Formats: sequence, structure tokens, C-alpha cells
Amino acid sequence: MQLCVALDLPSAEENLALARSLSGYDIWMKVGFRSYIRDGKEFLEALKAINPDFKIFLDLKLYDIPNTMADAAEEIAKLGIDMFNIHASAGAKAMREVMERLSKFENRPLVLAVTALTSFDNGSFETIYGKSIDEKAEEFARMSYENGLDGVVCSAFESRAIKSVTGEGFMTLCPGIRPFGEDAGDQQRVATLETAAQELVDFPVIGRPIYKDPEPAVKVARIMEIIS
Repeated sequence: MQLCVALDLPSAEENLALARSLSGYDIWMKVGFRSYIRDGKEFLEALKAINPDFKIFLDLKLYDIPNTMADAAEEIAKLGIDMFNIHASAGAKAMREVMERLSKFENRPLVLAVTALTSFDNGSFETIYGKSIDEKAEEFARMSYENGLDGVVCSAFESRAIKSVTGEGFMTLCPGIRPFGEDAGDQQRVATLETAAQELVDFPVIGRPIYKDPEPAVKVARIMEIIS
């Protein structure tokens, strides 16, 4: 597993201070909507300046018509980030156009598709998608795999099943990880690191349990001992 730290603090200064405290680790940094809209490309550059070995996951969840998604994917690739995501429900054509557009880049970023947001419980998900989370997550994963994506964003509880219907190299990135059983907050489907390991998760995403800890570097050290 490779740790991905969610930079979800209220300001760029707080997020960069957190990154500096973790600069001794070659880990992934997740930059989401709020941080990127507020702080932009300069924030990504500031992260790399702290530690050039930080890997950056730009979590913007693209969802639009295929050509617009492909245009956006091309611009994202020019930022020099390492991974970004789209919504699987945008469909197979959008997936193909995104991957075709990225094929001209020598070192393109990894592309993942969001299956079901971890804020959904099964009832609310089924109201929108007409199927259970487990069933639809596997369906979305197969579609992503068949159309050339590198993996999916899912809960830890779907990871093993998704790999069984795609391939061992098909990656799973899983938010909602509470490494030592911390409070779930607004997440419905949370898992410990132990569960994530059992379910063959590639990227556990951890935010609040790290940045709300009085000593985030100590918390990360504990996490790294488990996943290394």
C-alpha cells in the first residue's frame, strides 16, 4: 500500500505546513476541489518544492461530456501531477476519449474512475443508480478496466471484488480509511488499515485522522510501519 494524505485543511498555509511536517516521507498528497480552486497550480508547485518525491493526486472527479472531459484531462496532464480521477458514470465513451487524449504524453498521469462516493449508504446509492453499491461498483470497474483506465476509487470493502473482475494490476484507491478506528465523520463506509490490507487496497486515503492529530508526523510514522 502507498499512503495518500488528504490535504483538506482550510488554507494553503495550513496544508503546506502539514506537508512540511511530512517531508521526510515519499508519500502521495491528495489535492481536492477546495484546495485547487482556491490555491491553483502554484499550490502544486509549492508541494513539489517541499519534497520533489511527493506524488500528487488531483482529486477533481471530472464529469462532463466526453470531449470536455478529454480537454480537461489534457490540461491536467500538463500540470505535471501524478494521478487524477473522473466519474465512472460519465460512461465508456468519455473514458476512451480521455485515455486517447492522454496517449500523446510520454509520462501521462494515472487515471482512476470514481465508482461510488463513500458518503453514500446503500439505500441512497440505489435510489440514484438503481443497483446496490457492490453490484454497480463492479460494473463501473469492469467498464474502466476495459477502456484503459488504471484503477478506480472505491471503498475498501469493494476492493478485493473489483480486482477479481478486472486484474491484479488494476489499482484501488480508497477514501474513508480510519487507520486505528477513529471517528467516521461524514463517511458511511469506513475501514481500518487492517481491513484495507486484507482487501488488497493499493492507496489508502487518510485525512482527518492525520491532520487533526496533535502530532501528524507521529501518526504517519505509525501508519507507515503498518503499510511498509
